[in-house]
Amino acid sequence: MKLLVWHVHGSWTNSFVQGEHTYFLPTMDDRGPWGRGRCGRPWPDSAVEVRPDELREVDIDAVVLQRPEEIDLAEEWLGRRPGIDLPAVYVEHNTPRGHAVNSRHPMADQDDIVLVHVTHYNELMWDNGIAPTVVIDHGITDPGHRYTGELPHAAVLINEPVRRDRIVGTDLLSTFAQAAPIDLYGIGVDAVTVEAVTPIGDLSHDALHTDMARRRVYVHTARWTSLGLSLVEAMHLGMPVVAVASAEAATAVPRDAGVVSTDVVELASAVRTFCTDPELATRVGKSAREHALTRFGLDAFLHRWDTLLAALSS
Repeated sequence: MKLLVWHVHGSWTNSFVQGEHTYFLPTMDDRGPWGRGRCGRPWPDSAVEVRPDELREVDIDAVVLQRPEEIDLAEEWLGRRPGIDLPAVYVEHNTPRGHAVNSRHPMADQDDIVLVHVTHYNELMWDNGIAPTVVIDHGITDPGHRYTGELPHAAVLINEPVRRDRIVGTDLLSTFAQAAPIDLYGIGVDAVTVEAVTPIGDLSHDALHTDMARRRVYVHTARWTSLGLSLVEAMHLGMPVVAVASAEAATAVPRDAGVVSTDVVELASAVRTFCTDPELATRVGKSAREHALTRFGLDAFLHRWDTLLAALSS
């Protein structure tokens, strides 16, 4: 199929374009939010950059929406309205903002566009109205088993930790740092000044995986997010996981893959245990990888998408 899809979330798009379709990515000179194109990513040749004024010459089979504004943009650029003149799905990457239980989804009043949630938690919390919904779990390209755990430190990845603060659990770092040294990855981490927390910075994807895997345990601190792909990636690497039991993280990590709890004291104790017991950390990390390959593997992700897209075109 020929699919129109915007480059919104890099990690998700990286997985999505690994399939067998042709993916047309809107591209503008300013590389702004509506025309980022490939952004230099090493994606397959089937991920094709296309200018908006060229789209009417492309026989698009379906539109993959991710923001409400894209419906009008697609109609303007294609001359056809998604959901009416051609099939469309809307991918919701995020948990609701504001009062979650009473948050009505922007697609809630449309029964002609399939609403795809990336976690069951998101589907549960959003008021989806009359929109038909389906859940397709994240899937990632396997980075390989890289875990060495040679450093008795905890790895944490948070983008913009100061601005996002309690949402991503930045305030919890001081508690975890009492259990073990924390190495902090992500955008804007240099602004964090907490004793025993060392900002590492924003590394390239490959370098990040290799560096994280040298740490003994991965700690997922977010209170309110969808399912952070860094957690899924850490499990693929073979890292044991300690995670705040919030949103989908509560079900993404099985008991033999780490410790998940709402009790911060229990979580800190688990960090300390893993950092002082490398054999336990290695064993639990192996289980984490096995689980991740099964639930969050790329093949399963692409198969679920193929099934949905085939249903759209039938």
